[in-house]
Amino acid sequence: MTTDFKATRAQFRLSPQMIYLDGNSLGPLPRGAETASRRVLFEEWGDMVITGWNRAGWMALPEALGDRIAKLIGAEAGQVVVGDTLSIRLFQALAAACAMTDRRVILSDTGNFPSDLYMAQGLVENLAGDRALRVVAPEEVEANLTEDVGVLMLTEVDYRTGRLHDMAALTEKAHALGIVTVWDLAHSAGAIEVDLAAARADFAVGCTYKYLNGGPGSPAFIYVAPHHADTAATVLNGWLGHAAPFDFEDGYRPAPGIARMRVGTPAIIQMRILEAALDVWDGVAMSDVRARSIELSERFIAGVEARCPALTLASPRDPARRGSQVSFRFAHGYAAMQALIARGVIGDFRAPDIMRFGFTPLYIGEAEVDAAIAHIAAVLTKQEYENPAHQARQRVT
Repeated sequence: MTTDFKATRAQFRLSPQMIYLDGNSLGPLPRGAETASRRVLFEEWGDMVITGWNRAGWMALPEALGDRIAKLIGAEAGQVVVGDTLSIRLFQALAAACAMTDRRVILSDTGNFPSDLYMAQGLVENLAGDRALRVVAPEEVEANLTEDVGVLMLTEVDYRTGRLHDMAALTEKAHALGIVTVWDLAHSAGAIEVDLAAARADFAVGCTYKYLNGGPGSPAFIYVAPHHADTAATVLNGWLGHAAPFDFEDGYRPAPGIARMRVGTPAIIQMRILEAALDVWDGVAMSDVRARSIELSERFIAGVEARCPALTLASPRDPARRGSQVSFRFAHGYAAMQALIARGVIGDFRAPDIMRFGFTPLYIGEAEVDAAIAHIAAVLTKQEYENPAHQARQRVT
C-alpha cells in the first residue's frame, strides 16, 4: 500500500474517546471543513455577496466537484455533476432511462434502499400505468433480466448487509437484452473500487455525506454515460440546466452534456465543505482503501465471532462479495447498539435486527477494530442491552 492512512486520519476531527464505525451512514468532520466554512461565509458570501457567483466561481462548482468525484468512481471527465439530493438524482436518472425504452418494466431488488423504491413507485404512478416496478430478491436479479424489462435500477452495495452486486456482469447482461441501467453508488463511492466507464453503466447516482465525508445533507451527484449525455431526457427542467439560463427564454432548451442534469441553485456553503472533504482524497488510491477495508473487516468478523457467539453474521462471508461494512443479526440489536454508543463505539441499527458497522481506512485502524470487539463482547456478556434506557427508540436508529 502506498496510501498513508496515518496522514488521512490526522485530517479528521474525531474524539480519541470515540470509535467511529458509522462512516457508511455519515462521514466525520474533515478538519479542512472549518477553514472552508469560514472562507465561504466571510470572504465569499460576506464580502462578495452576490458577486461571488462570478468572483468566487460558485456557478462552476457543480461540474468541478463532479470531476473530482469522477476520479473516485471510474467515470470519464465531464460526465458527473453535483447538486440537489440523492432522491432527486435517482428520479432524474430513472425517468431519463425510462424515456429511452418502450418496455414497461423497471426491475429492482429487495436489497435496494427504500427511498429508491419509493421514487420508482412515485414515477410509475405519475406515468399513469405506463410502467410497472418489479422487485425481486437480490440473488434473483440476473434470472429476471428478461426482454420485457426496460430499466434495471440497483444499489450496488446493500445498505443493510453490505452485499455487493457485480455491476460489470449485470450491466453486460442487461445491455445484451436492450436494458438501460441505473446504479446507486451511495454505499460504493469512496468505499470500494468502482469503474463506471469500464462497466459501461448508463446512469449512476450517489450521495456525498457517507464515505466522501461531505457533511449532513451534502449534495448528491449524477453520472450520465458520454453516449447519452447530449440526448438524455432532462425531466426536471431546472433553470440552471438550461443551455443559456441568463437569456431568460420562455421555453426550455437543455444544456449540452452533463450540465443539462443541473436543476436548482447550487448549495454553495455545502459544496465548499464537500470541496474540503475531497481534498482528503488527494494522494489516496482506491485500491489501497479497498485492500485495507477488507483487512479490517476480516479482522472484525473473526474477533466478533470468536467472542460473541450470540451474534450471527448477516453480511457475505466472502469479502469480494461485500462492500465496506459488516452487519450482524441480534434479537436485541437496537438496544445493544445503544449500549455500544454509550460506550463510545458508534455504529447503527437497521430493522428488524441488524447491527451495522462501517470500516473506513481513512480514519479507522486495527486498534479501533480490536477495541470495538472488546466493547461488543462486554455489552453482550454483561447484558447491557437489557437496560431500559437503551431500549427506548429514538427517531434516528
